[in-house]
Amino acid sequence: MEENQDKLMNEAKRPVNSRLCRVSGWMTEIMEIQAENPTFYVLFIPGNPGVVSFYKEFLESLYEFLDGNASVIAIGQISHTSKDWESGRLFSFQEQIDHKIDFIRQELESVKVPIVLVGHSIGSYISLEILRKFSEKVVYCIGLYPFLTLNQQSTKQSLIGKLAASSVLSATASFLIASLRLLPMSASRLLVSNSIGASWSDTAVQATCTHLRQYHTMRNVLFMAKSEFRELAAEPDWDFMRENQSKLAFLFGIDDHWGPLQLFEEISKQAPGTSLAIEREGHMHGFCCTVAGSAWVAQHVATLIKNRFSQLQ
Repeated sequence: MEENQDKLMNEAKRPVNSRLCRVSGWMTEIMEIQAENPTFYVLFIPGNPGVVSFYKEFLESLYEFLDGNASVIAIGQISHTSKDWESGRLFSFQEQIDHKIDFIRQELESVKVPIVLVGHSIGSYISLEILRKFSEKVVYCIGLYPFLTLNQQSTKQSLIGKLAASSVLSATASFLIASLRLLPMSASRLLVSNSIGASWSDTAVQATCTHLRQYHTMRNVLFMAKSEFRELAAEPDWDFMRENQSKLAFLFGIDDHWGPLQLFEEISKQAPGTSLAIEREGHMHGFCCTVAGSAWVAQHVATLIKNRFSQLQ
């Protein structure tokens, strides 16, 4: 597997195309690689922050590992953008889910080939909600480091929840982060590279500087988190997951408070037909921030998809 990854990383990959489109009136960042004759579509739903440019290397690697047989499309969360297209409006978790459903109705409803959903973190939960609406069109749903329910044991989650729940704290935190825009881009990149992004790819550092230094983006990240935490206080819908277990796969990480291993154990009991795996390579929840993590997870996803289609034939 490592040889394949190294080979892929050293070869020139087909680059993603970035575009803007309006979905239900909201400006949306899209990243995609269109195959000439796709036998299926992969729709990727990011986590929160829902900035698609973080996933550039993952999307390019996934396209290559699928041998050019699939069109790969990633859709960003509304207003997790480099420009404030929506004039400071805040979007709830449910609005973000509806936005992805509307995108499928707008752009993929007429597609004759099947759709595979891939979600990261809270994007895994959104993918399950999409599966509910399009159970005939969607043949497989893969959750990466899934955030499906609150982890009561996590101090970090508790702190994020408190921050997100307070509009005053959210506004203050967003203002402080946005104040980094006073620095030139080169200084911001250096700051990120020498702090949180010490091991990150240039792509991840750039995405942080272009998107997360925006006040409207950080406010929307925290507002979405506030409504996520309310929604995910409940248990996952085990009946739904049992009914669809043959269509579901999840990849967990070691020591990931968003998708803890007790959730892995619970899924294996509640929906034993679900395909479950644990990543032990050290790429962790933020896999998309490194080239190696992006390639490893892309190969894992491609293998799952190929196995799924071989079962369906």
